Amino acid sequence: MTSDALMSNYGTRALTLVKGEGAWVWDDQGKRYLDALSGIAVCGLGHAHPAVTAAISEQAGQLLHCSNLYNIRTQEQLADQLQAVSGMDKMFFGNSGAEANEAAIKLARLHGNHKKIDIPTIIVTENSFHGRTLATLTATGNRKVQAGFEPLVRGFARAPYDDVQAIETIAANNQSVVAIMVEPIQGEGGVRIPDADYLGQLRALCNANDWLLILDEIQTASGRTGSFFHYQQHGIYPDVVTIAKGLGNGMPIGACLARGPAAELMQAGSHGSTFGGNPVACAAAQATLRTIEQEQLVQRAASLGEDLLSRFETALEGCDLVRDIRGAGLMIGIELEHDCAGLVAQAAEAGLLINVTAGNVIRLLPPLIFSDEQASQLVQILAPLIRGFTPED
Repeated sequence: MTSDALMSNYGTRALTLVKGEGAWVWDDQGKRYLDALSGIAVCGLGHAHPAVTAAISEQAGQLLHCSNLYNIRTQEQLADQLQAVSGMDKMFFGNSGAEANEAAIKLARLHGNHKKIDIPTIIVTENSFHGRTLATLTATGNRKVQAGFEPLVRGFARAPYDDVQAIETIAANNQSVVAIMVEPIQGEGGVRIPDADYLGQLRALCNANDWLLILDEIQTASGRTGSFFHYQQHGIYPDVVTIAKGLGNGMPIGACLARGPAAELMQAGSHGSTFGGNPVACAAAQATLRTIEQEQLVQRAASLGEDLLSRFETALEGCDLVRDIRGAGLMIGIELEHDCAGLVAQAAEAGLLINVTAGNVIRLLPPLIFSDEQASQLVQILAPLIRGFTPED
């Protein structure tokens, strides 16, 4: 039964999930589903992972919260882990991807104000998604997300994704630009993967103009695309990078990491969060990072992702409905010729959880612990549904 005490912003939800184990979840009717969505790229270790469960339980029995008025040991340990895996210098912890991106936007504003720029402007891209706070939804390139929340925040200029020339044109006509904020791969925008030299060209532009390069890796980090951060596949470092989703394997936590001069912009009193970096969330994230390393799940995501792409290409060969199959690691998009939201319910009926984004792109984000057998099941369930789908469904 759905409570009428909840706001209706999520619309009607058909399933009530009550239990999870590994890559499987169960609803309140006892039906089992193969989870190829991972809570939207959150549960990279699957559900009820024993290492994460133990870390949460142990820390909750010691200290649940104390606020950032005091040193938090698990927060400092997690910062050291992230520093080592990222090559970044310093970080701020929040509770979500939106908070991490807000911190990144504030860093860009500080950078611009230090340069005496009246309206520091961040170049963002079309079809992007950066969050639902007022600043992050303004940065987001989706009018549906923004509709009804005007007036939006000043200080953003928009360019087409994967179009460096368009950014150069904006820069030539706007002397207030202080940063570029971009997703290495657009998730909500339809698993859109830019040209291989895109991030490198953006890095060069930022170097030439004293801009910050801000990478939103909320969805692509934590091993999802076959490296811990996606930028590591391109031989560059951003000035600022954000992470959330898979960082805590289900515990709410996000972080904004900075490098070089950008890491020194925040000073005492300039930003904060009551719950950000709390002991339990950081303990969960520590356990998540340790498990990713110990079980070599970054490498697993890379190899299994290639295998899944190959399997889908074979299973869907000659299917006129399929426009493209693309992905990086375990972030896979199957683009169809028509809108296909109806496939979500059809897949659930068949015991599979998927997602459709950008109207016509099936987005697959299975956990990094997905087995070969589960990968086969995913293809065996989904490929026939795609072949048999009609736009009227």
